[in-house]
Amino acid sequence: MIASAAIKGTNQGALSSGALRQIAPFDPVSSSPTPPPPVGGPDRKYYQVTTIFIHPGNFGISQVNKVVIVDLDVTNHKEVCDWCISHKVRLVIVGPEDPLAAGIADSLRQAGLYCFGPGRDAARIESDKEWAKSFMDRHKIPTARWGAFTVAKHAKEFIHSSSFPALVVKASGLAAGKGVVVADTIDEACQAVDAILVEHKFGGAGDTVVVEELLQGEEVSVLAFTDGTSARVMLPSQDHKRHLEGDRGANTGGMGAYCPCPLIDSDTLRIVEENVLQRAVNGMREEKLPFIGVLYAGLMLTKEGPKVLEFNCRFGDPETQVILPLLESDLYQVMLACCDGTLGDLELRWKTEVYAVGVVMASQGYPEFSSKGNIITGLEKASSLPTIQVFHSGTAKNLQGSVVTNGGRVLIAVSVATELATAAARATLACTLIQFTGAQFRRDIAHKGIARSILQGGRLTYKASGVDIMAGDSLVHNIKPMVALSTRSGVLGGIGGFGGLFDLQAAGYKDPLLVSGTDGVGTKLKIAQSCGLHSTIGVDLVAMCVNDILAHGAEPLFFLDYFACGHLDVETASQVVAGVAEGCRQAGCALIGGETAEMPGLYSGDDYDLAGFAVGAVEREHLLPRTKDILPGDSVIGLPSSGVHSNGYSLVRKILDSAGAKYEDKAPFSTSGKNFGEELLTPTRIYVKSVLPALRSGRVKAFAHITGGGLTENVPRVLPPRCRVLLDASKWEIPSVYGWLAATGGVREDELLRTFNCGVGAVLIVSSSHQEEVAQLVEGRIIGTVLEHSAGVWWSEMFALFNPPDSHVEVINFQSSMERVMKPYVASVVQSRAPVRKRVGVLISGSGTNLQSLIEATTDLGRGTGAEIVLVISNKPGVQGLARAQKAGIPTMVIRHTNYSSRVDFDLALHEALETVGVELVCLAGFMRVLTGEFVRRWRGRLLNIHPALLPLFKGTHAHRQALQAGVRITGCTAHFVEEDVDAGAILAQEAVPIELDDTEETLQERVKLAEHRVFPKALTLVATGKVWLNDSGKLVWAQKTQ
Repeated sequence: MIASAAIKGTNQGALSSGALRQIAPFDPVSSSPTPPPPVGGPDRKYYQVTTIFIHPGNFGISQVNKVVIVDLDVTNHKEVCDWCISHKVRLVIVGPEDPLAAGIADSLRQAGLYCFGPGRDAARIESDKEWAKSFMDRHKIPTARWGAFTVAKHAKEFIHSSSFPALVVKASGLAAGKGVVVADTIDEACQAVDAILVEHKFGGAGDTVVVEELLQGEEVSVLAFTDGTSARVMLPSQDHKRHLEGDRGANTGGMGAYCPCPLIDSDTLRIVEENVLQRAVNGMREEKLPFIGVLYAGLMLTKEGPKVLEFNCRFGDPETQVILPLLESDLYQVMLACCDGTLGDLELRWKTEVYAVGVVMASQGYPEFSSKGNIITGLEKASSLPTIQVFHSGTAKNLQGSVVTNGGRVLIAVSVATELATAAARATLACTLIQFTGAQFRRDIAHKGIARSILQGGRLTYKASGVDIMAGDSLVHNIKPMVALSTRSGVLGGIGGFGGLFDLQAAGYKDPLLVSGTDGVGTKLKIAQSCGLHSTIGVDLVAMCVNDILAHGAEPLFFLDYFACGHLDVETASQVVAGVAEGCRQAGCALIGGETAEMPGLYSGDDYDLAGFAVGAVEREHLLPRTKDILPGDSVIGLPSSGVHSNGYSLVRKILDSAGAKYEDKAPFSTSGKNFGEELLTPTRIYVKSVLPALRSGRVKAFAHITGGGLTENVPRVLPPRCRVLLDASKWEIPSVYGWLAATGGVREDELLRTFNCGVGAVLIVSSSHQEEVAQLVEGRIIGTVLEHSAGVWWSEMFALFNPPDSHVEVINFQSSMERVMKPYVASVVQSRAPVRKRVGVLISGSGTNLQSLIEATTDLGRGTGAEIVLVISNKPGVQGLARAQKAGIPTMVIRHTNYSSRVDFDLALHEALETVGVELVCLAGFMRVLTGEFVRRWRGRLLNIHPALLPLFKGTHAHRQALQAGVRITGCTAHFVEEDVDAGAILAQEAVPIELDDTEETLQERVKLAEHRVFPKALTLVATGKVWLNDSGKLVWAQKTQ
């Protein structure tokens, strides 16, 4: 594709990146060397694109505003140059590699035109693979080991004799992206050599063959804009070259891509920028081949670091289609900066916290051949999906006016969303709606990156499920002074350890130290009660207590339990206590008593609660932890957990609810066909009998029970301030339940590590000289080492006072280890994101508490609201509601009513903003403006409001004051459709709130707000899921006969 832009001087600004961005997907856009100033040369900030001339074009791009398809002979450079000058073209963008390799950019620049695309000699970095490999070697750019040959015999000898797997065979010249064979065997590689050099499969492009080392790792694409001096890196992406799902089949030009690719971290991306792209630009300049345009690096992320697989002298396809939708900077201005050498002065801006996924649809027979003329249907339906853009590649219009296939890769459906899984689901869904004979596409595009994207940016937290770890830490800090007031002789240490210590000698007794511990089993009880499975929960209770006192080297001696309920069910209580007795048997301690408390009115139904108390003893000389003995170089031994144990179950239950899973459903992570309830009630492992002999041997310096707070908050409890630990997640087995939880719940890495044990139920710290002996004795694995804290020894104690525990724990290889256990569940996660939800816009003016309730409801897929918030608009800047939306990754706008001369103009601005992003429903959440009748009529039946009273009572403002003055004993809130008359629309949902005798407007308002937070999401769900709608007469119509 050749794209050229006609520009004129104006003060209306430059072409928006969105308009020119439409060009890229139809054929890759590219770049070129140092240009002369443009003809006419006004300051570019005053340029405005008036026309985009395209050659050769296709049906899709012909529909884009300002586009004119032209017929040119691009092999005749003089004709192209004369045409551009006569049509006052100032910028030419060359897409494909062939005209660049033929030197069209050189001709254009010599004619005084700006050209975005490299000259012929610089384009050799793609057009001549032998030259490109030599260039990389000359400039120390990391790449695979290689050899180049013109004789098949020599190439095959190289394949057979190489000390590395020489299995990648490439035609050195341009072969339309199909001249690469990645062989599985030596024989297959030799056959590829014969096909290229002997059979001349690729004609002159195969006169030389390059044979390369087969690199192992993940492939990523990193592109950079360059002006010949500076290289400005774009967001990394990942292409899917293989034809079939699971990366099987023949190589293609690309079956899909996604961006940004989370498989490359920021440090590695910086290495690529400095050691690959900038080094290549510098090398080109040193060799008098200034490269201007886009330099594309196809990379393999190997264990030794990133290595170049290939360079392209242009935008990649399909990478471009997923990179450019995320560019916020004006693409036209960026291209001009590349052409006039000022790229270093330009700031590249990218959208944040969003992903783009593109799925390519190919024609029948691709990649071996393509079929043309097949009628394409469903384009409008697919394009109407939220955030979907369908870019055309191989399409045309037949004589009957139908859109038909006209090439191998026909089109690509691109979706942008805040979650990679959601973007992948929508792009794939769009492809299912587009139909033509022989259509083929992959359904696993972006799946490789979904696990890592969740681990890096998942939004579900333990706090969101109702448990605030930081609040618990604050409580411990706050009660320490009060506990100190109750101390007496014999008490050792303070709260915050794994057990309480009491010195019998100091209190007048002799011999050992007693160690006590108390704990419960948290909301794991809720699962036991829901499933009616009570026999193992008692084991958990004992485990949580005895594992804690084991951390002090104590042998558990006796145990007491506390069972509280509203109504005593003897059978249930018997099962629970039987589990306690079994736990005591496993721990080697005696169940000497307990308390059963029946308290009607305090517990409802069959609910009950448990608490346990363990007391053990340890000889003073064996007391743990021996923090003073812990030194850098010591080893960390991990003991495997049996699963989730008894912590983090509020988050577990939240994930189950979000997934719509029931406890009786078969657990996808179960290896024995158990259901969710049975798997999640697997009892906590008791470590006493396996660990106690090692503790008594004197070779263990510390034992940490991985309980609430996970790995990052429990290991530091036994460390001296001067030390930290480095754990290697590849050294232990992570149970598959964590893969399901992380993938399904979208839980990021740090949240997993500070909530769950992640497969390590306890750790021991020992001298490295004893590591093998102790690991064998306790049946554990060596998973890490103790290091000196980076804060330094001399002020480490001060550092510890002001830094969180997780600063003492670093876990490496966790993402890659989690990806393996998440992979089986990625497809189901993508499928769960596929249903199309109603696009909602929310109007606010203030703190946005009702907005927050809508955000929480719509982001929790388990609640089935059928809606997603795509835009929040405030008429006031700086309000808290905007911050709430931004934190949730929702786009925001400020449209100030004070900037408009009339209410009608302001409402029109609101309407246009909502329409632009495809909003289907509008919610008023504390929007303190009266909307005009024109706006209400346009959105009738799609406009919802929440009112702080039980309509039709107390309409308008000051509803709480009206209720108090009226002396009524009950008020509430109402969610309703909005009509032109104030608070007169059909009622969707209501909730009553009693008025207390001492209520003020303020206290009543706070209680009603809580009801609003329940009612508004309920009403939105009713409308978004189609259960109710408004008819022409203003009455509700219900999808079912009964409400």
